[in-house]
Amino acid sequence: MTRSLSKPRSKPRRGGTSAAKPLKGKVAVVTGSTSGIGLGIANALAAAGCKVVLNGFGDAAAIENTRAELARDTGVKVLYHGADMSQPEQIRALIGFCVGKLGGVDIIINNAGIQHTAPTEAFPDDKWNAIMAINLHAPFHMIKAALPVMRERGWGRIINIASVHGLVASTEKIAYVTAKHGVVGMTKVVALECAESGITCNAICPGWVRTPLVEAQIAAMAQKKGITIEQATGELLAEKQPSKRFTEVEHLGALALFLCSDAAANITGTTQVIDGAWTAR
Repeated sequence: MTRSLSKPRSKPRRGGTSAAKPLKGKVAVVTGSTSGIGLGIANALAAAGCKVVLNGFGDAAAIENTRAELARDTGVKVLYHGADMSQPEQIRALIGFCVGKLGGVDIIINNAGIQHTAPTEAFPDDKWNAIMAINLHAPFHMIKAALPVMRERGWGRIINIASVHGLVASTEKIAYVTAKHGVVGMTKVVALECAESGITCNAICPGWVRTPLVEAQIAAMAQKKGITIEQATGELLAEKQPSKRFTEVEHLGALALFLCSDAAANITGTTQVIDGAWTAR
């Protein structure tokens, strides 16, 4: 699951006018949101007035502090549910929790993800199965469980956090690339099936975002080449991301917020790439 190195959000001011709370009254669940990209998106949604259910692994006390701080800073209800995204019955329980505690579910952000790198012929079976369960199967089960609730409400926003690896490939990432390509395809199917329903489904495809998934790759590169973390970071960015800058979690939060807005009501079935020109090559 994606985790950040430090808290990815500045404290929003509480209160404000209704115009500053475009999602007031909406209910969102964000998977993999106890830190990193997911927490950045949860922060953006909460600041816009959305009630939020956090989900993810981590130290229980730290998660509670994060939940309480987000609720205090934004003035909205923020809950936590510890569903394991590899277990379909727990995913269904998560959606049921949203409905039971907050009255429904309007927005789902499928963000939870894991990574492992190895050549295809040496890729461990258990790692393949785990990556598929979290990165591909979990979004399906989340969408399947949430769609009936959204259809009843006549409104919904489904955002799948895919990756540039849902559009292009890299070596030694057979499971991750396969799963993320599947998520992009899933996004299109759901968008078509929901085209007249008031429900949209889009995928966000980030390039390099500085999270522990990326930090692990930087550390491995540094060790393999006998170079510093700073040098490995520069090489990683230069190899793939022409901007040579990491995408920030706040950028992803702002994009997700736009996709949930009325302005994006007819944007569906798309892949929103935010990759510093990675896929422009």
